[in-house]
Amino acid sequence: MKTPNQKPGPLAKIRRRLTVTGATPTIDGGVSKLSVNDGQKIDSMQIPLECAVNEYSGITEKGHAPYNPRKKNQDALIMTGDANTNTLILCVLDGHGEHGDSVAVAFQNSLAKEMINHPAWKTDVKTASAEAIEKIEKMVIGNYRIDTEFSGTTLSMAIIRGNRLTGVNIGDSRVIIGKVHGTGNTSLVAEEFTHDHKPDTPKEKERILAAGGRVFAVEYDDGIDGPPRVWLGHMDVPGLAMSRSLGDSVAHTAGVSSVPEFTERDLDPATDKCLVIATDGLWEFVSNQETINMVASVKSPAVSVDVLVKEARKRWLEEEQVIDDTTVITASLFGYMNA
Repeated sequence: MKTPNQKPGPLAKIRRRLTVTGATPTIDGGVSKLSVNDGQKIDSMQIPLECAVNEYSGITEKGHAPYNPRKKNQDALIMTGDANTNTLILCVLDGHGEHGDSVAVAFQNSLAKEMINHPAWKTDVKTASAEAIEKIEKMVIGNYRIDTEFSGTTLSMAIIRGNRLTGVNIGDSRVIIGKVHGTGNTSLVAEEFTHDHKPDTPKEKERILAAGGRVFAVEYDDGIDGPPRVWLGHMDVPGLAMSRSLGDSVAHTAGVSSVPEFTERDLDPATDKCLVIATDGLWEFVSNQETINMVASVKSPAVSVDVLVKEARKRWLEEEQVIDDTTVITASLFGYMNA
């Protein structure tokens, strides 16, 4: 790998790592005092809430890094309901950097409670979630045990209140919907509900350049370019492959934002059948439509998350020397997976 004024180093072939700064063996998944479990499966749950989701399941699985045999899972997930407002919160977090697991765990442990206890929660889920996210991020950055200079996490969340779906996104994890088109049609099509925050997206790039940062992809020795990354104006760091994240204090001086982007719409019992919320361990090599096809083929949230993680791992091994941590939540809408 090479960048301007930088010779190829020991990380030359690790193309899809989210940060490229430093040669420490603990970067992107090394040993940290706080960590999520190496792998965790939450069995399929049927919920008493009066909302569009009738059943859901989630899994987070540690990836593989040959350069780091002590790697830990830096992903995390949140799945919790608030009976008082008939609201379900489904969220995935994708930590990166040396202390990315600690950042992800901090949000996993505190975010849902902060949202539900927020004074605006009953009437305005967007304000409640945005201010809860901001509060926890400040807490994490101020925690001397967690070095967030080059560490952080993405966040993608689906909030389902009744039949209303609100997407909350920071980074490149993603929420998609599986739906049918037309009366009598049984084939599902994928709708991308949240949209990835990539450094080369025009509005995102404009903000980064205005802050004095730079956006360019790394050139590798074999001529293949990596993803566009964010760099300081005067140094080839941090090399973050997304334009929004939580933590990452150095990247934020170059225009990276922690402000969530919201998407929302009403879910239609006639057309909307399932949700998938996942980190980019899935999305790197599995498309939105392929994901929905696999979910539709098994008709069970618990089985579907296993199928998706297994397929993601298979494709990583076909393309790379590494396997990214992968977290997937599948939710059945309006009894679809019980049909």
